[in-house]
Amino acid sequence: MTVMDPFAEARSLARENGDFSQLVAAVPYAKYLGVQLSLHEGRPRATLPFREQLVGNPRLPAIHGGITAAFMENAAMLHLLYQLDTARVPKSVDFSIDYLLPARTEELYADCEIGRMGSRVAQATIRCWQKSQERPIAMARAHFLLMTTE
Repeated sequence: MTVMDPFAEARSLARENGDFSQLVAAVPYAKYLGVQLSLHEGRPRATLPFREQLVGNPRLPAIHGGITAAFMENAAMLHLLYQLDTARVPKSVDFSIDYLLPARTEELYADCEIGRMGSRVAQATIRCWQKSQERPIAMARAHFLLMTTE
């Protein structure tokens, strides 16, 4: 039995035109956060524009750690949706984050790399930074449960 792929059109728009808006809209929490995707050197790069609502510690001020983690997890999820022909949003089954620096009141960026991918599980590493990619503010490792259209 073949499963309908509700992300096929969104994925096609992203792959052919670099328009990720429908793909982001397919993941409600990514849309709520305001995650944006664009292609950078042929790979999706996630951006989270700064908003005052993201600040968790006004004394520093710094973006809340939960926002940083959620952004990175959604960046990996969207990367998998872009890369795979999957009919379901990959489910996070494991997520581990190392906070390296406070996230200041600036845009966040994240790149995802798929380390291993089987028929049911994918492992990803996510790097998040602000001003300089060489100075990450957080690194994460995650596993996602996949469902293919086959």
